[in-house]
Amino acid sequence: MKEATLNKKVEQIQEVLKKFEESKSAVFVDYLGLTVAQVSDLRNRLYQEGCEMKVVKNNILRRAAREAGYDGLEEFLVGPSAVAFSKDATNASKIMYEFAKKNDVLKVKAGVVEGKFICEKDLKVLASLPNKEGMIAMLLSVLQAPIRNLACVVKAVSEKEN
Repeated sequence: MKEATLNKKVEQIQEVLKKFEESKSAVFVDYLGLTVAQVSDLRNRLYQEGCEMKVVKNNILRRAAREAGYDGLEEFLVGPSAVAFSKDATNASKIMYEFAKKNDVLKVKAGVVEGKFICEKDLKVLASLPNKEGMIAMLLSVLQAPIRNLACVVKAVSEKEN
């Protein structure tokens, strides 16, 4: 193989490795069968949530994943693959599963979330969870409940006395 070709592949591996390191999650999908318009729509949805989708050769993905220390991905990197990188742990998987509901052609293969390999089944569970802001809102609601209930009781007692 020519040296220029080898250098280009090394650059591609380093670029994907950098994306792995900068991202909290990566979702691997089989996009074969989607139209150009559908892929563009998916990319736009991902971009709006701060995610990025790249179509990368499986060999490059395997080597970058191996260098990043992600084991178990080799068996999923077969056939056409695209990877969506996200700086949030759940955004990419949520968008992929929402898109897959309307487009049966898109198949989620596996993912990496915060440095750990996650199979498709577990990734689907993670995608069904609310995002960070939603979880914080739920926590605050639970923390406020006792005080709110006390306030309602005090108000009811004061109204009853009048």
